[in-house]
Order: sequence, then C-alpha cells, then structure tokens
Amino acid sequence: MGLMLRQHKYILDILTRAGMTSCKPVDTPVSPSKVILLPDHSFSDPTRFHQIMGALQYLTFTRPDICFAVNRVCQFIHAPTNSHWAAVKHILCYLKGTTSYGFHITRGSSFALHGFTDAEWAGSIDDRKSTGGYLVFFGQTPISWKSGKQRTVARSSTEAEYKALADGTAEVIWLQYLLTDLQVPSVSAPTIWCDNLGATYLSANPIFHARTKHVEVDYHFVRDRVAKKEIQICFVPSQVNLPMSSLNRFLLHPLLPFGSSFGLIPHPQLEGVYYRMYIMYLSE
Repeated sequence: MGLMLRQHKYILDILTRAGMTSCKPVDTPVSPSKVILLPDHSFSDPTRFHQIMGALQYLTFTRPDICFAVNRVCQFIHAPTNSHWAAVKHILCYLKGTTSYGFHITRGSSFALHGFTDAEWAGSIDDRKSTGGYLVFFGQTPISWKSGKQRTVARSSTEAEYKALADGTAEVIWLQYLLTDLQVPSVSAPTIWCDNLGATYLSANPIFHARTKHVEVDYHFVRDRVAKKEIQICFVPSQVNLPMSSLNRFLLHPLLPFGSSFGLIPHPQLEGVYYRMYIMYLSE
C-alpha cells in the first residue's frame, strides 16, 4: 500500500542522451577504486557534461541513493575533466541497473519526526573539506535529505560530524514549524541519531572544551535546541546509522538493503528489509 514515485522513462531518456543505453550495470553509484583528481585533461564537450549533470540533479528528487555521487561530481562542473566524465558514466551505469527503482511513500500511524546525520571527514583530497549529510523521516517515510561538501575545513571528525548534526537539526526544526502550520500534532520532540559520540556529548555538555574552540559559533545553536527540549540527540552505532554521505560505509552495504532503507524499492514492490532491521534496533 502507498504511493510509488518513479522516473523510469526519465532515466532511460538520460541514458539515451548520454549514448549509454547498452552500458553494463554496476552495483554502486561511486567507483570504490577510482579517485577524482583535479590534474587531468579537460573534457572535450563541457556542454554535454553540464546537460547530463543537470538531469542527474533533477533525478535526485526521487533517488536519494545517488545524492552523494552526483554532489561529488558537481563540485567540478566549472571545469570538467575526463576523470569527472568517467565518474558520471559510472553513475549512469548504476542507474542502468536500477531503472525500475521508485520512491515508496507509505501511510503509517506515527507522526514523529526523526533523522540521521553523518559526515565523511576530510574526504576531499583537493581541499580536505568534509562531506556531510542528513536524512529526515516523517513516520516511516523519508521526506528530506541532503548530501554536500561543508563550507569550512574541519580539524577533527567530531567537528565534521557536529556540522552535519547542526544542518540536520536546522532541517528538522524547519519541518517541525511546517507541520505545526499544517496543524499536524507533534507527539514528542524529534530525535536525531548520530554515530559520533563526541558530537553527541558536545550537543548536551554546557562545558566548552578547549579542543572544540575552533568550531564555528553558529553551529552551537544545537545546544540551545537540546536545552529547550525541542530535539533529542541520541547515539546510534555506525552499523545501524543510515549511510547517506559516508562513502566508505556505503560501499560496504549491498545495493538492495541500502536502497530499501531510503524507501527505494523496485517495481513490483519489494520489502524494505534493512529499514525494519534498524527500526527493531531502535525499539529495543
């Protein structure tokens, strides 16, 4: 039961425009063996690169599983190289094998907001900036997600995770205001799950540690929200945390459990095994 949002024809159109309708499917949108480097030969057709990337950005509205990969390549859209085009082709090969996947929206009895945040510390070898992301659920349905490079360089993994936690908190608070305007009752304070103990303790500890003095002040509004009991920050082990932005952890998960945890299922409907696994863990 529920609604199925798919862009099957749109994916086929992208593959046709890229001349990759007969490409070999791959299991992940990011290659585990290839690294995107700046020093390389310029791509011969930048216009084609921009067109395909624009189409892929639109596709992320219903395909959060490619959000990290698309954002990673978009960082070089101003001067694409051959290695960047190879990364785009890898995303298209992944889409070739998942054209039937759709976004499954289900009806549930819970109106609770809860989210997951994650960060890949110093993942960019070009400027050593971290990539952060969050995924917000309304009941059992994901309604908001983001994966993007952070604006400043994080000097520790705790700082990178805390920045991602702050972005996730801002999104959850905004969604809470929106639901209030729509007269949707709030049963309890939203819960945000983070797999970094340092960031979790920092959100509740009023003591300003010397090792975190370099963290920008604007991210510490999370503490105010926690003190006002508007949100809860809880720790979740890395094995259970939804791997939205962490590349290394993402590559360790098979395609099907990763997709189903986002509400992505093939058509006809397939059960979301991984989502039920972490829901069972949280209820223990």
